[in-house]
Amino acid sequence: MIRRTVPAVLFIAMAAAPAFAQDTRQDPPSISTQGQASFKLAPDVGWVSVTAEARASRPGDAQRKAADAMTAVQAAVKAVGIAATAFKTLQYSLQPEMEYVNGSSRVKGYLARNTLEVRVDDIEKLGAVIDAAGASGAAAVSGMRFDVKNRDTVEREALTAAAKDALVRARAIADGIGQQLGAIIRVQDQRMYSAEPQPRMAEARGGVALAAAPTPVDPGEIEIRAQMTVVVAIK
Repeated sequence: MIRRTVPAVLFIAMAAAPAFAQDTRQDPPSISTQGQASFKLAPDVGWVSVTAEARASRPGDAQRKAADAMTAVQAAVKAVGIAATAFKTLQYSLQPEMEYVNGSSRVKGYLARNTLEVRVDDIEKLGAVIDAAGASGAAAVSGMRFDVKNRDTVEREALTAAAKDALVRARAIADGIGQQLGAIIRVQDQRMYSAEPQPRMAEARGGVALAAAPTPVDPGEIEIRAQMTVVVAIK
């Protein structure tokens, strides 16, 4: 039987190997604060969804009727001062409608539905857009939302204000404990938060106008918030 001998030098090398050094470094004394900022603004742009639909025994007829209905709706909405570039298709569907008789099913017709989102750059025209869509044959008017056109600028201003607020808080804490602020160790941008108004809105169906007078729309205010965490060393 052959015996294998492990070289002694291997054990010597292992014995001589230094132990892993432990990192005992610690962060310097510091203050961590959260700054916040909030801006409330009146919306200056809005969106509303408009749906046209049609039924027919054949799919092609349903599509054609839905196209005619949406063309009429778009023409009516454009007439109140909305540009053609303000329309965006959100959804289009063509599907069979089934009926069940004596345990069996059959196609009784087809439903074509087309939904557009209309951007309204002049909030004052939003009520007129709703009424025009309802009176011209829209099957549904819904999904109203608002925003501000210069959102990027407002968000940057909110971040700046939140960072300044965090530093002011840090200085106040340092003064309270008799210390001075040193270098900034870490800055963390928290998620932006935007609270949009949720106005109530009547819904038009079946091509019936919402009201004889223009539909009143109150967009309320949009609140844009920012939060910033700042860690500052103290001397």
